[in-house]
Amino acid sequence: MLANQLARLRADVPGGLAETLDVVAGFDVVLTRGFARIGEEDARALAALADAVAGTPLGARVAEAAGKVTAGSVAEEHLAALAGARSALLGAAHDAQLAQLDAALGRQRAPWTGAPAGLAEASPALLGARAWLHEVALTGWRGVDHELISAVGTPVEAALAEPGLRRLAVLLDGLAAELRAGVPVAAMPQLPAWRWADLWARAVLLAQGAPAGPTAEDGELVSGRLLPLGVDVQEHDTAVQVQLHAVLEPADGAAPRLVRATVGAAKVATIVGPAIWRLLPGQPTLLRALAERRAVAVTDLPLHGGDLRWDDARAELGEPTDPFATARVLLSSAAMASAPPLDRHPAAIAEPVLVEGYTVRDDDTLVLDLDGEPVPVATDRLPASGPLTRERIAGSSACVGLLRWDDGRWLLQPLAVRRTVKRQVTEAHNGDWACGITDPKIAKAEVRAGDAVAVLRERAGRLLRR
Repeated sequence: MLANQLARLRADVPGGLAETLDVVAGFDVVLTRGFARIGEEDARALAALADAVAGTPLGARVAEAAGKVTAGSVAEEHLAALAGARSALLGAAHDAQLAQLDAALGRQRAPWTGAPAGLAEASPALLGARAWLHEVALTGWRGVDHELISAVGTPVEAALAEPGLRRLAVLLDGLAAELRAGVPVAAMPQLPAWRWADLWARAVLLAQGAPAGPTAEDGELVSGRLLPLGVDVQEHDTAVQVQLHAVLEPADGAAPRLVRATVGAAKVATIVGPAIWRLLPGQPTLLRALAERRAVAVTDLPLHGGDLRWDDARAELGEPTDPFATARVLLSSAAMASAPPLDRHPAAIAEPVLVEGYTVRDDDTLVLDLDGEPVPVATDRLPASGPLTRERIAGSSACVGLLRWDDGRWLLQPLAVRRTVKRQVTEAHNGDWACGITDPKIAKAEVRAGDAVAVLRERAGRLLRR
C-alpha cells in the first residue's frame, strides 16, 4: 500500500511549484551579487518576485520595495519586504507539497488557528542585527570578507543577552560561521546560495521582532503518555538540536496526536558525534527515554500546534515501548497539526512513516525498493551521535523514518531500523547513545580521543576563576 502512496506522491506534482522555485532562485542570484549592484537581470528577478505576490496582502509593499531597490535606494524595510515575499512563496510551496503528501498517505491535518503575532518594539539588539543583515545584502555573498563577518559579533552578543532573541543570535552566529569557512567566498566554485538565502531571510524576519517560537504562555496545556517514534539530531558547528517525534495519548481520552519536542544547545566545532549528548545535562528524563526506548508521562506541557515546549521537570519515565509498534498501530490515525507560518518551508517537511517489507539496493545511493517503488535514503542526514549507519540500513527489513522533500525529490531519513543478524532481531535508533555509547569499539575510540566537552568546561572554569 505504501508503494502505491509513494507512486502517487511522485506523480501528483503541485501546479506552479517549479515556477515558484524559479522565482525564488532568481532572487537568490540577486542576493549573491549584492543589492548595491542591481543590473538588468537583477531588476527582472525582483520584478518577478513582486509579480508572484501581487495578489496577496504583501503585493503593494513588495512592489514598492522592488522598485526602490532597483533604483538604488536600499533601506532595511525594503529588504524586510523582499525577505517576507521570498518566505511567503516558499511557505506556499510547503503547503502545496504537504497537502499532496497528506492526500497520498490518507492523513488529516488540522488547519493553523494561531492568531497573527504582533512585532516587538525594536531593541538595540534587533537594530544591530538588522544593520548587519542589511550590510550583508548590499555586499552580496561574493563580496563577504573577514571584516564584515567579524562585525556580527556585537549583534550576536546583544541578542544572546535577551532570552527572546537567542534563536536569532544562534542563527546569526551559524550563518557567520558558514561564511567564515568559505572566505574568500568569491573564490568558491559553487555557493550554497539557496541555504544562505534561507538563513538570511529567516534572520531578517526574526530581526523585525517576529516570534522565534512558542513560549510557555502559547497554545494549550496537555498531559498524557508520550510514545517516542524516533529522534532527529540536527548538528551544526555552532549549535545542536535534538527533535523527538512522538505520538501523544492525551490523558483526557482524546484521539492520539502526532507531536514534536525539541531541545538544543550552543556548541563549538570540536564537539561532534556522541559528545553532543553531554551538552544536554538539563534533560535527563528525555535522554533516558531515548536511550532506553521508554514512554514518558507528561503533565501540563504547552502544545503550540504540533510542537511541545519540553520541560523535563514535567516529565516522568514510563514503561518500555516499541517505536515500531507505535508507528504501526497509531501513526495512521494520529491527529496532525499545521506548522506555524514562519516555519513553513519545503525543507522543513519531515513526516514520520513506517516502511516494512522492502529490499535494499546499495549503489552510489542507498535505495529501499518497496514493491518496485524506489525510496532513496538520505544517508547524509545520519548523525554520528548514534549507532544508525549506512551498513545497518542496508541490512534492515523495517524502518521508522521521516519523509522529506529535497532538491525536487522525496527522500527517507531513517530514525530507527530493524534487522536480523544471526537469527536475532536487532534494532538501531538515533537516540540509543543518549546516555552513553553502547558499542564497545566506538566507546574505546571516544576514550582515546578524549572528552571535548569536559576539557572545554574545565578551561572555561579556569577563565571564570581568574
